[in-house]
Amino acid sequence: MQIIQTVVVKQILTEKSKKKLFNHYEAQKLQLQREKNQLQFELKRIDKTKNFSPGALKNHYEKEINKRSEKEKLLEFQIEQLHMLPLGSELKEKEVQALVEIKIGDIWNEQIGQPTIIIKDGIIEDIR
Repeated sequence: MQIIQTVVVKQILTEKSKKKLFNHYEAQKLQLQREKNQLQFELKRIDKTKNFSPGALKNHYEKEINKRSEKEKLLEFQIEQLHMLPLGSELKEKEVQALVEIKIGDIWNEQIGQPTIIIKDGIIEDIR
C-alpha cells in the first residue's frame, strides 16, 4: 500500500543562497512598495472624484495599504535575521508530498518519521 507523506525540504545557507534569498526578499519588498504607491494614488484619485461613498472605500484602501506595510515590516525582519544567520545553517524552505510504500510487518514509527531533504546550492545533499 502507498500513502502520502509530508517531506520537509531544508536549504543549507551558503554565500550563494544567502545572496539569492536577500535578492528575493528585496524584490518582494520593492513590489509591496509599488503596490502601496498605486493604492495611495488610487485613493487620492477617488477622493478627488467624490463619486463613491468615501468612508467605506477609503477604509478598504487604507486596510490594503496597512496589509502591505505589515508584510514589508515582516520582510525587513527576515532580512535582518538572514544577516545574523551563520553560513551552514539549515533553513526550512518548503514542504512537499511524497508517496511512501508500507506493508504488513513494517515498524510504523520508522516508516512514518519526518523525512527531510537537504539542499545545498540547488543540489540535493542528503535525504534523512
